Amino acid sequence: MTFKRDAVAVAGYAQSPIVRHFDRTLGAVALDTAKQAITDAGLRVDQIDGFTSSALFPTAGAHAMQDGVSMVTSNWLAEHLGVNPTYVSGFQGVGQLPGSVMLAVNAIASGAATHVLVHRALHNPAGSYHGNPMQEASGSNQWTAPQGFFGPLAMIGMTYNEYLQRYGACRESMAAVLVEARKNGARIPWSYWHDRPLTADEYLAAPLVSEPICRYDADIPVDGVACFVLTSAERARDLPNKPVYVRGFGMGAPTRRRLPLHWPLDDLYEVGTETARRLWTTSGLGPGDLDVPQLYDGFSPFVYFWLEVLGLCPVGEAHRLVKDGGIDSDSRTGLPVLSGGGALGNGRMHGVPQMLECYLQLSGRAGERQREKATVGLACHSSPHFGGAIVYGADV
Repeated sequence: MTFKRDAVAVAGYAQSPIVRHFDRTLGAVALDTAKQAITDAGLRVDQIDGFTSSALFPTAGAHAMQDGVSMVTSNWLAEHLGVNPTYVSGFQGVGQLPGSVMLAVNAIASGAATHVLVHRALHNPAGSYHGNPMQEASGSNQWTAPQGFFGPLAMIGMTYNEYLQRYGACRESMAAVLVEARKNGARIPWSYWHDRPLTADEYLAAPLVSEPICRYDADIPVDGVACFVLTSAERARDLPNKPVYVRGFGMGAPTRRRLPLHWPLDDLYEVGTETARRLWTTSGLGPGDLDVPQLYDGFSPFVYFWLEVLGLCPVGEAHRLVKDGGIDSDSRTGLPVLSGGGALGNGRMHGVPQMLECYLQLSGRAGERQREKATVGLACHSSPHFGGAIVYGADV
């Protein structure tokens, strides 16, 4: 089936507070957030007949996974809302939110569901988030863990170090990414970093955790839930909020066999470039058409990688762009790639800040942060070679 642009729209949303630890279960917060999103879309709970999500638990340590407590699946949410849906699905992959959105789009376009609730529920377990409890290493871990190479911080540290050496970049340039993310996150009421911006000196003084990655280069683990209601474009126009349409998408995955934590820069750019090509092909747009480009920043170097594979700047030049103020969202000439705060300015919400900022800006619901021109948005998630991105559009 050929992808049809603007056939499906986001009709409403809800975002919980983002905190280190909820004082109640993740499932209880997810239920409340889902009901708020459904009401926001002008619908009743019994009108929701589709549910999609990704329940991936983002930790490299050994933590118990319990539905409704440390994760929330689509099935759990539907059951506890008292809904007997016609369509339920969970995305199995790293680009969780784009994958979940496209499951919803396909369900609506095919007639499998009418109104679909897309959610992402993130849990911050007690204890060391990436603690390694292994007493012995087997499988692929046997080649890395005994040498101390374990978890996502080591993984991205190696890729970032390769970028620094290849393109002559320095950590001082990355300070601009963190300052921008935290500046914008500090303006958002539900953000974990609300009213807490970061200075470049604070960033550079932070301890390194996996050289050259420091504490602030990784998003902080949090508890938080976000929900979006999607429906057909025709139905969305009869609902209270301005529709925001799904205009195009691109996803990708590594093609070369590597150890799970081995992300060579060439691999990342090879697949990332194809992901971007798919994105522009399905949307019929290009990098120059974006008003609200929201780049994924679960680890700060991802901002460089997305800028370059999307064609927003030449390869190897992202570090110079950000150092020169090229992503300052308060500037008339800056690319507002972190205007929604991203993960570094909100907390580890796995692509939610990017999608939410697109929705709020394009629907005219961003309040004091509303940008003057906002009709095309881009929401990225994960790494360009191991995730995806969606282009959203709004009526002029």
